[in-house]
Amino acid sequence: MARPRQHAPEELHAQVMAACDAWLQENPVHTLSLRALAREVGCAPSTLLKLYGSFNNLLQHVNIETLAHLREVIEPLTSEATPKQRLSALARAYWQFAQRDAYRWQLLFDYPLAQEGELDQRQSDMIEGLFLRVEATLKEYQPALDDLEARRLARTLWGSVHGLVLLGLNERLGYWQGQQLEVGELLDQLLCTILAGLEVRPATT
Repeated sequence: MARPRQHAPEELHAQVMAACDAWLQENPVHTLSLRALAREVGCAPSTLLKLYGSFNNLLQHVNIETLAHLREVIEPLTSEATPKQRLSALARAYWQFAQRDAYRWQLLFDYPLAQEGELDQRQSDMIEGLFLRVEATLKEYQPALDDLEARRLARTLWGSVHGLVLLGLNERLGYWQGQQLEVGELLDQLLCTILAGLEVRPATT
């Protein structure tokens, strides 16, 4: 029996991430296994366990790459002229990302994020960075918001966006006159409602 090829850790990690990416383009994560990945990259399953510690940790690295992809999608949208245009572009980009990379997107929520150590810190920093963009845009739209209010509202808003995206992917948003309700239109309605409320918010005394 031929011995598995030897890989430097960096090279093996890149190959594993590429194999996961190819798999998740066509298949949900629950169909993926450590043994199948090992076959794809030409090593023993024990080699992957030595590199990552566990299959769950390996998937956390995939989640980090997914968050990085999402950040790359969002970065160009920060140049939109107005806060309202920026928030609308961010929400629609999130919906499009979830449609295009549905299995990657689902992995972020099907498996708990890392709970400690370097993986936890990297994930937390990336998620926080995404939320800070929303917080800053909300404060630009309504300067009377203090930091805590902006933090809460950013999470309320994005939780609502996430819910619409999840229901849209599962086709659970219902119909109107025989046509399925459009996620993009519902996102616009959500943002218009929240921003209209911010416009008439009384100044803090």
